[in-house]
Amino acid sequence: MFHILVLHGPNLNLLGVREPDVYGSCTLASINAAMEKLAQELTVQVESKQSNLEGELVTWIQEARGRFDGLVINPAAYTHTSIAIRDAISAVALPTVEVHLSNVYGRETFRQQSFIAGVALGQIAGFGVNSYVLAIRALIEHLQTSMHS
Repeated sequence: MFHILVLHGPNLNLLGVREPDVYGSCTLASINAAMEKLAQELTVQVESKQSNLEGELVTWIQEARGRFDGLVINPAAYTHTSIAIRDAISAVALPTVEVHLSNVYGRETFRQQSFIAGVALGQIAGFGVNSYVLAIRALIEHLQTSMHS
């Protein structure tokens, strides 16, 4: 059974009230519930955590090594600023999928640069809650394929 760590970055705890025109009405709890439902369907384990603190996210990534098979991360604003998160992902060498609720490429120019993308398997953006569901499906498929290679 695969064990996936899902990390939610800063301000995602405010989903449902934060800029609903951009992020919709989904809450972090509804995102986690959707992932838990999918995990049961796929017979995998998903553990979700949220932090507004860059260092805490880095620590959780480091601690994931040897405990998790893969990482799904929505670094939120840290996507565009955090070399520390990028370096942590690179250091632990876990297969990683970067997620965004909104289409960052249709927004402000500064949001179109990701320090994380270069160390991730891929990036899924613009599908709201479904971005996370698609990310978990893609990560599980990658892990299954890697096992048989």
